[in-house]
Amino acid sequence: MIFLEILLLVVGFVLLVKGADAFVDGCSNVAKALGIPSLIIGLTIVAFGTSAPELAVSLIASFKGNSAISVGNVVGSNICNMLLVLGATSLFATLNCKRKLVTRDFVYLFLSYVALFIISVGTYIESGKVGTINRVNGLLLVCFLGIYMYSLLGDAKGNMKKEENSREKVTFKEILFIIIGLIAIVGGGELVVNSATAIAKIIGISDSVIALTVVAVGTSLPELVTSIVAAKKGEDDIAIGNVIGSNIFNILMILGSSSIVNPLTISYNSLIDMIVMVIAGILVYGFVLKDQKITKTRGIFMLILYFSYVGYLLVR
Repeated sequence: MIFLEILLLVVGFVLLVKGADAFVDGCSNVAKALGIPSLIIGLTIVAFGTSAPELAVSLIASFKGNSAISVGNVVGSNICNMLLVLGATSLFATLNCKRKLVTRDFVYLFLSYVALFIISVGTYIESGKVGTINRVNGLLLVCFLGIYMYSLLGDAKGNMKKEENSREKVTFKEILFIIIGLIAIVGGGELVVNSATAIAKIIGISDSVIALTVVAVGTSLPELVTSIVAAKKGEDDIAIGNVIGSNIFNILMILGSSSIVNPLTISYNSLIDMIVMVIAGILVYGFVLKDQKITKTRGIFMLILYFSYVGYLLVR
C-alpha cells in the first residue's frame, strides 16, 4: 500500500512541475500577445487559478459548518504564500518587484487584511467569546475584490491601447496550455496532499501534525511550483504577482464567499494567526519597499520564520 502512495506522490509532483511549466508559458504568451503586463496576468489568471484548491477546501468546509477549516485554510495559506513560497522562490532567483506592485497591490492586500481584522476583532470583543464573519461582511469583502479587479482592468486597457499596433492574435494552443497546465497543477496538488497524508498515517504521524504541515503546504503547492517555475524563466512579475494576487483573492473571494454560504466563527487562535499573517505581509513589504528586491538571504530569513511558526503551531 505504501509503495502505491509513494508512486502517486511522485506522479503528483511530476504533474505539478509539468503543469506549472505549461501554465506559465501559456499565461506569458497570452500577456505578450494581448499587450497586457505580465504582472496583471500574475495577479489575476495565475493567482486565481492557483487558489482553486483553497477555494474548494474553504467552500466545502463552510457548507459543512466547519469554520475552523474554512478560516484556517485561508489564513494559513496566506502565511505560507508570503514566507514559504516567496522565500523558497528567491533561492532560485532574486525576485525584482515592479513599483506598481508596491504602490497599488500591496496597498490592496493590506486593506483586505485590515478589513478582515476589524470585522474579526470587533465581533470578538462584542461577544467576548468568538468573532464572526457574517453574510453582510462576506458580501462587502467580495465587493471590495470587484473594486480591485476594476483597477487592474483599467491598467490592462491602458496598456493594451499603447501596444495596439504590436499586438498579436491569441492562438488556441496558448489557451490550451493554460487550461491543461491549470488542470495538471490542481490535480497534481490533490494527488500530493492525499498520498502524503496517507503515507503519514501509515508511518504513524498524528492527524494534527498532518493538518498543520502536509495539508497547509499542500494547498499552497500550486503557488509554490508556479512561482518557482516563473522565476526560473525570468518571469518575476508572474512569480510575485501570483502570491500577492492569491492572498488578496483568498481573503476577499474565498472568505467572502464562504461566509455568504455560512457565517464563519473566528476563534482566539485564529486571531493570533491573523496577526502572524499581517506581520509576514509587513516583513515582505519592508523588503520590497527598500530596494524592490527579495534576495536569497531575505528568502532564507523568511523560511526560518515560517518553520518557526510551524513549530509554534505544533506546541500551542
